[in-house]
Amino acid sequence: MKNIKYTKFSIFAFLLVFLSCTNLEEDVLDESLTGTGQAETVSGSIAPAYGLLRNVWLHTRNFGLQEIASDEAILPYRGGRDWFDGGKFIAIHQHLTTPGNALVGDTGTDLTLTLSRAVAAEERLKPEAVSGDAEAQNALYEMIAMKAYLNMLILDNWGIVFKKSNAAERSEILKGQNAIDYIESELLSIVNTISNDNGPGRFSRDAVKALMARLYRNAAVYRDPYGTPDFKSEDMQKVIQYTNEIIAGSYSLSPEYFALFNDDNNTNPEIIFSLDQRGVLQNEHSRWAYWSISGDLVPRPEWPNSRGTDAAALTPDFYQTWIDAYGEVDPAEADARFFQENTIIPENLKDLTGITPDNDSEHYFCIDAQEFQINRGILRGKIWGPRKDAAGNILKCPDGKVRIYPVINARTSGANRAHVDHIEQVDFTDQGSLHHTGHRFSKYQFSKTSPDCCNYSSVDLVLIRLGEIYLMRAEAKLRNGDNAGALADINTLRTSRNARPAQTPAALTSINLDILFRESGFELYWEGLRRNYQIRFGKYEDSWTGKTSSDVNKRLFPIPQKAIDGASNLPGFLSQNQGY
Repeated sequence: MKNIKYTKFSIFAFLLVFLSCTNLEEDVLDESLTGTGQAETVSGSIAPAYGLLRNVWLHTRNFGLQEIASDEAILPYRGGRDWFDGGKFIAIHQHLTTPGNALVGDTGTDLTLTLSRAVAAEERLKPEAVSGDAEAQNALYEMIAMKAYLNMLILDNWGIVFKKSNAAERSEILKGQNAIDYIESELLSIVNTISNDNGPGRFSRDAVKALMARLYRNAAVYRDPYGTPDFKSEDMQKVIQYTNEIIAGSYSLSPEYFALFNDDNNTNPEIIFSLDQRGVLQNEHSRWAYWSISGDLVPRPEWPNSRGTDAAALTPDFYQTWIDAYGEVDPAEADARFFQENTIIPENLKDLTGITPDNDSEHYFCIDAQEFQINRGILRGKIWGPRKDAAGNILKCPDGKVRIYPVINARTSGANRAHVDHIEQVDFTDQGSLHHTGHRFSKYQFSKTSPDCCNYSSVDLVLIRLGEIYLMRAEAKLRNGDNAGALADINTLRTSRNARPAQTPAALTSINLDILFRESGFELYWEGLRRNYQIRFGKYEDSWTGKTSSDVNKRLFPIPQKAIDGASNLPGFLSQNQGY
């Protein structure tokens, strides 16, 4: 899909679009909703929904909500000065969320506003589709898929969906089996008619099949979000059916795991659905890349303002799952998904014994700015990168290449001045909350087109890919008693990551639900899916770093208070989730 700038709803509209026929004020920033001419009617209708989907997956929206609520990531009050944000991240991680939590509320705002745009697009496209316009018909199917996708995210978060097909009607709120039936009916209505040639940046037939597989796989949780899931054999068989069809198609697993998250991933044959980014719009963001990286690291030396932000880190608990799996072997050596070494340090510089910021002025190597890449995967220990002079200029070698040094921790000084050292410990104590603490996620390439921390990224944000399809099929087979089939799928996935043969994960010899859950973490970390897996596998009430709550009510987030207030004139329309 071409990059089309989109409109932005005023924040006051949260959920009111679903409560009544309220006319919403809009600031049209770059392009009209309908455009001019037939082609612009179609593209101008769907662009607002696709465009705002980027906001849904911001680090301070649904991505952060999913990651920080799980055992995968933690975000403390860094140094008592950064990332407190009213305590929203700490409360989410501890499962002490309240209806006024801003992370929950902001996520709800963007999810429901994006859903409203899909509803508006659907209504606008129907007359053109009925008249026989093929392009409008396919765009209509895409918006139905978009509605189903967004409603599944809402169902994951709050246990409800909004049934609505035109702006004039009031939404019907559905739960449990009724919610499943509605989403299923929407997807079934288009699965055989939507084009499969839309490209990964738009919903396609295979993307719809993947959503159906997700729906059936998680149906037991949707039916009874607070109880022990009852995974029905017929649901698992449907998961197998749709994943079989996708796997038999044209997609292929990426031999280089981290190529899935590079600047050029728009053409990666593993990706089924992604947020299309080409580095030409400011709102094409690098948040998944920058959010966990050290704020002292300049990941792209040709852009001196590029940086990380010292925010989320791996919990020691999630890191330990890798250690437990590989024992005495470093997971960086055993599993190509854990680490990719891109910053190649000369042998004579690797030993940092006795090297400090006070004596390291000559402890560097030179590399062309365009060739420098930070390491990927899980970052541990001391990191290397460009260094700036007092005026903010990147230090260079005589030939114009950039100098690469051990990165200095700018928050240390005097006798305590030190290099950045990402230790395993990270927690909510004063010591565990310092800016350098915690191993870091570096899964996404820091885009070469992004001049700062955040914008103009060319890296597509991956939302559905073939690796997840194999995991879904393996889970369905295992829950239906086909251990051999599940093991074969997991081993296909593991051994496919063979671009670096010495780090290709070895085939497993056995499989059970705990091993499968562990494998899902290794394959899908930092993709916003961990919470969903934890709930389904009965792990969400466990204790981990900073979190001891075992309250099953926390499987769902509270309905945002602003939504409850907005529906107060409609008694019984919207009630708070239990336990809040």
